[in-house]
Amino acid sequence: MRKRNFAGIVIAAIMAWTMSSVPAFAQSLIRDAEIEGILRDFTDPILEAANLRPNDVDVLIINDPTLNAFVARGQNIHLHTGLILAAESPSQLIGVIAHETGHIEGGHNARRQRDLEIASRPAYVSIGLGLLAIAAGAPDAGAALIASSQQFAYLNFASHTRPQEASADQAALRYMAATGRSPAGLLEFFENFRDIQFSNNAERYRYFYTHPLASDRIESLRNGAERSGLMNVPDSEEDIYKLRMMQAKLYGFLMAPVYVQREYPESDQSVPARYARAISAFQSDSLASALSLTEDLITEEPENPYFYELKGQILFENGRFQESIEPNRIALQYAGRSPLLMVNLARSLSSVGQPEDLAEAEDLLSLATALEPGNAFAWHELAIVMERQGRRAEANLATAEQAFHYGDCNRAMSFASRAAEELEHNTSSGIRASDITRICSISAQRRPR
Repeated sequence: MRKRNFAGIVIAAIMAWTMSSVPAFAQSLIRDAEIEGILRDFTDPILEAANLRPNDVDVLIINDPTLNAFVARGQNIHLHTGLILAAESPSQLIGVIAHETGHIEGGHNARRQRDLEIASRPAYVSIGLGLLAIAAGAPDAGAALIASSQQFAYLNFASHTRPQEASADQAALRYMAATGRSPAGLLEFFENFRDIQFSNNAERYRYFYTHPLASDRIESLRNGAERSGLMNVPDSEEDIYKLRMMQAKLYGFLMAPVYVQREYPESDQSVPARYARAISAFQSDSLASALSLTEDLITEEPENPYFYELKGQILFENGRFQESIEPNRIALQYAGRSPLLMVNLARSLSSVGQPEDLAEAEDLLSLATALEPGNAFAWHELAIVMERQGRRAEANLATAEQAFHYGDCNRAMSFASRAAEELEHNTSSGIRASDITRICSISAQRRPR
């Protein structure tokens, strides 16, 4: 029993280093049409160079200030906001994405569980010696040995994953070359942080727990980068602009106004700086300033959908529902088939609540959930629209879908059962209600008791 308890402690500690699954999934995911679009622009050519289908790989944004990226839950690339904000150039961020793609192509995640088990063994020895020391009357020495078990585990884990990291590095070089991008960014990124895993700030740079650096690895990467002949290829002005806009948006929404003003002072009249200040004004309830700054941005870039999206959000969240419809409609018009922008417009229409508005909102949300079946928030909004139209059974089904995609099977089964009682059994809605009930029932039976 004791051995199992110790194993749990050590494995939990190492899991925080591997794919960061424990801390990352405790954080919130960010959904934003503009940022997701930019990241797809950066990522899809890399995936294609790796012979992967972009539609099979999700790029997820985690609201976490630490510098981290990892692959988990199949072929999903997770990027912390801290990593995006730390990137000094598009090629740095794209280089990290290329490295993570190398892990997908190499199937490395499947091997890491075995690496974890092997890495934990020296830690057990250290813990055991520490307990013996405490029992022998040397509590300080025992505590030191137990504390060191984590470092032993990390060093051992690093030794087992170095070949995977080197393989992902070389794969990243191939992808960058295939897409005509300079590998200098990836090399710069690693060189900037090569010693960070041993510093007092290591928690802030969690990426280097999972991707241990070594001098020979850096040297091998440098040699490969120089052989590519692409080291001096600059990032395009368009990509630099996209990165700066993405960073400005994250900074405006996530940072306190005092930090936004420090990073983007009034003297900086660039579009990204004014974008950050407009968002910050909105966040600090300076409605007139936020609208004025946003209108200036729209005047400068009248076909940028995301400036209209911001205006629509400002108006909607200040209770001006009718006024928010037009900017949200224009945003969707310029962006095309964006499920997130469809939801924005549908919310404005639903809040106004006229029959024709509810009918349009239903159409938008039905399309959004067809394009993104896992979008739980869209299902939530669809449930509201159905309820406002007096269609209780369909509202219950939409709520069941929302709960199902959140992973709350008990709630999903409850609402799906209610929906199934009222819906025609042979219709698509009736069949879906029965399917959710059956799937969740089977899931409940398989769950350990």
